[in-house]
Amino acid sequence: MPKPKVDADAFFRRLAAANPNPRGELQYIKPYTLLVAVVLSAQATDVSVNKATEPLFKVADTPQKMLALGEARLKEYIRTIGLYNTKAKNIIRLSEILLRDHGGQVPREREALQTLPGVGRKTANVVMNVAFGQPTMAVDTHIFRLSNRSGLAPGKTPDAVEQMLEKRVPEIYKLNAHHWLILHGRYVCKARKPACPTCVVQELCAYKAKTI
Repeated sequence: MPKPKVDADAFFRRLAAANPNPRGELQYIKPYTLLVAVVLSAQATDVSVNKATEPLFKVADTPQKMLALGEARLKEYIRTIGLYNTKAKNIIRLSEILLRDHGGQVPREREALQTLPGVGRKTANVVMNVAFGQPTMAVDTHIFRLSNRSGLAPGKTPDAVEQMLEKRVPEIYKLNAHHWLILHGRYVCKARKPACPTCVVQELCAYKAKTI
């Protein structure tokens, strides 16, 4: 397993100073709408999801209302999002399961969340963190790239990076860590041309091919 090359405490201290109150960019109203938004966001941008869910959540913000809307009409709202046919099926099915097994409420436990259609570990971690304030690490493509590129938490798979981050992120920063990393990877440590000159952790980063 690759060894970390970065002072994690200093790394997150700088990210926190630059953005003391980080927030995810998916729009939601309650845990259920967050769950739906995160399911829709797989292989799609937050911007595209927000455009679709703004009108959707006005008519269907509970499992009951989503089932009343129905799969065919749901597809009309999310047609602009990739894989919308599969996602519509998953949202209808997970809404049925929430009503049948959880009293219409989104469960707080990872194991229960991951039994829902369209919900993997990353999605479960986002819901647990954002909706319920649990210090989980939702490793998306941005966090995976940033963690490996910087030397903060190298790993060959998202699960390996998640495990490394769990070990390395200081307790005081764990609740917001994945927000800082996602935003930093999305807007600063970008895939094609990272904005190294404006990066607040540039001096700590182990990336050798820094842009200037």
